[in-house]
Amino acid sequence: MLNAPSPPGSNPEFDYQEAVGGKTDDRYALKGLALNRWINRPLAGLIVRALFRTRVSPNQVTLAAFALGMAGAFFFYRGSAWSSALGGALAQLSSIVDCADGMLARARGRSSEYGASLDLLLDRVNEFFLLVGAVLGYYAASGRTGLLILGLLGTALFFLLTTLFYLIKNYRHDAAKGEAAENRAWLMALLCVFGALNRIDLGIYVLAIGMAGSILVVIVIFFRLRPRRSRPEPAGGG
Repeated sequence: MLNAPSPPGSNPEFDYQEAVGGKTDDRYALKGLALNRWINRPLAGLIVRALFRTRVSPNQVTLAAFALGMAGAFFFYRGSAWSSALGGALAQLSSIVDCADGMLARARGRSSEYGASLDLLLDRVNEFFLLVGAVLGYYAASGRTGLLILGLLGTALFFLLTTLFYLIKNYRHDAAKGEAAENRAWLMALLCVFGALNRIDLGIYVLAIGMAGSILVVIVIFFRLRPRRSRPEPAGGG
């Protein structure tokens, strides 16, 4: 299978820069803290290089990333220390594979609007089940009702932030894609870290505080986009 010819219309050789080309998520990342640039995309590049000459499609890679994330949500929901660690590892692996679908499409010169939309749709579903799975699993293990409420509130704030972000993009007629990918990369990485440490409780605090602060920043940004009224010209003297 690895020696199969490249699909019609694809590039003949794998080019990492071509695969990464067009990504805009680094615009919203601090230098040195861009997880996709320094960790996820280089690792995804290894996956893309292995799949480049196979018949595996970018949409199939998207579905694989989704399946890994849902498996992570299931293990988070189990609530034990080992299952939380495994859930976090699967979440991070899902994040890496999620970078590979678009890279594979660009490397083959076969990007599509449907593939990009499918990726966004499944990303949001994955994020919901991962966050809720982690919160419910921690509650089942600890019985701490306060953190259950805070975790569900933090999850709601996460999706409110996502909604506000895309509303502002629509207002600005910004057609660029991928800007939210860096935020998602950090979410998956933190799930991995807190899962490995078996400290989902700390993750819940970070989620709630981080999302509340980010929403305030986004609202301030929106009001700064308000059109300024032009001052009337003073009447000329006679």
